[in-house]
Amino acid sequence: MRKIVKEVIHAHQRLFILMVVLITFSITTSLLPPLALENIVNHLTTQKDVSLLLALGYLGLIVLSDLFASMQNMAITVFGQKLTHGMRSALAKKLNQLPTSYLTDHESGEIASLFVNDADTIDSLYSDGIVGMLADGFQLIGLLIVIFTRSIGLGLIVLIVMPIIVFLTRYFQKSSLSSQKQNRAAIAKVNHHIPETLRVLSMIHIFEKEDYMENKYDTYIEDSYQAQNRSNLLDSVYSPMILTIQAIVIGLLMIGAAQGYKMRLLFGISAGNAVALMAYIGQLFAPLESIGMEIQSIQEALAGMSRMQDFLKIAEQKMPSYEGVGPYIHFDHVTFGYKDEPVLKDFSFDVAKGEHVTFVGRTGKGKSTVFKLLLGLYQPWRGQILLAGHTPDLHNANQRHFIALCQQGVTLVEGSVKDQVTLYDETITDEMIEKAITMVSLTDEIKRLPKGLETPMKDVNFSQGQLQLLMIARSIVCDPEILLLDEMSASLDKETEEKVMHALDQVSKGRTVLSISHRRSAHDGRLIRL
Repeated sequence: MRKIVKEVIHAHQRLFILMVVLITFSITTSLLPPLALENIVNHLTTQKDVSLLLALGYLGLIVLSDLFASMQNMAITVFGQKLTHGMRSALAKKLNQLPTSYLTDHESGEIASLFVNDADTIDSLYSDGIVGMLADGFQLIGLLIVIFTRSIGLGLIVLIVMPIIVFLTRYFQKSSLSSQKQNRAAIAKVNHHIPETLRVLSMIHIFEKEDYMENKYDTYIEDSYQAQNRSNLLDSVYSPMILTIQAIVIGLLMIGAAQGYKMRLLFGISAGNAVALMAYIGQLFAPLESIGMEIQSIQEALAGMSRMQDFLKIAEQKMPSYEGVGPYIHFDHVTFGYKDEPVLKDFSFDVAKGEHVTFVGRTGKGKSTVFKLLLGLYQPWRGQILLAGHTPDLHNANQRHFIALCQQGVTLVEGSVKDQVTLYDETITDEMIEKAITMVSLTDEIKRLPKGLETPMKDVNFSQGQLQLLMIARSIVCDPEILLLDEMSASLDKETEEKVMHALDQVSKGRTVLSISHRRSAHDGRLIRL
């Protein structure tokens, strides 16, 4: 993690330096307006004229302070986004180097959460956490220095009050956060309950469960209401409490300044000092409150950081090169199943390069499981699987150039006809697409479309057979060495089946082909029974 942060800082040195400079100027300029105001008030109390230049100077300092504060926040935000981008890039690079089995061993939502939610914690950690806390901390130190130079007594009072404010802030923040989490959990239940109710509405009516579903809904709504009510109550109490403490501090300052000689030495202030100190006290509470929030942000971000660190520490494996010795595809006494039930038991077979093989057997015998193992989606319990000398999960950088799967059925993606073939892979050239389309005999159909390959798929009225041919073109567009065909002729009428089988004959030439079929045909090649 530190290495990634250092790389981002090195890549954006100017932005980092600019952020540090802006934070410094923002802290410095925020301390100046009360000093100018002190000078103006002292002039007024001594019946001296206040020059236009002094008044404009005070106004200018306020504008300058706000300007640097805005620029500081902008720089922190931009740098935080650079860090987030760097972390997501590192996570994506790591994911490309992990075995395919990682995707099957982990829930898709878990992986998405790692890249989206956990990666966002980098921004929270540095922008809303560490950097923000450092900026607020230095501002707090600057305020304390100025306050002590103006009134030692007030400085001592502030030092006594600060821990109380920090404690109250953390208590209210934790309580409010807990209420907000409870509210979100209740709302999530409501969001799940409504579509679930609509989905089984007839069943609810038939079994007379209307009251039960209504009571569940009322419970969720009541939980949400109570949690939100607690959060609102905490928010409504916190601000007046801070204002009260602020007023008490100012009152103690004035009382101390009005006492005897010794107390006046400790608290003694002029009218201008009083105005300036009151302004500084008002500024003092903002960074204290922010530091409490920043501590909360850091604590929340640490959990996401921990998950990302665990992900980045996952061991990578290097792919051994194929020396051209031994079978091209090698299943060596493989045992595998789902949960505790084995599907394949001590199963072995070899396939030579360029050979055509068909797996036959009853449903549930493991034909599709063989393909999943070949694709590296699962690891065998026992035994070894080698494709061109390496295990399936250690495939090349672009697996589509090595092995491809043609499945029965059609799976379309959002976009054009071209996107159906490329799956948004920009490395696939127009020549590769044209070759694949020609091999499956779809050239004429696509030329008749209004925009050819660029025609949006939603505007295309292909038949089921043409869609199946398009899926075949998707599989062979990268010219893979190994082609897996999973029940390609199932659920097709005779005419469509003939077109699909003709296309498969064309795309199978010069490749190693493994097929799954329930029916014998002239396209089978060598048979392997399961």
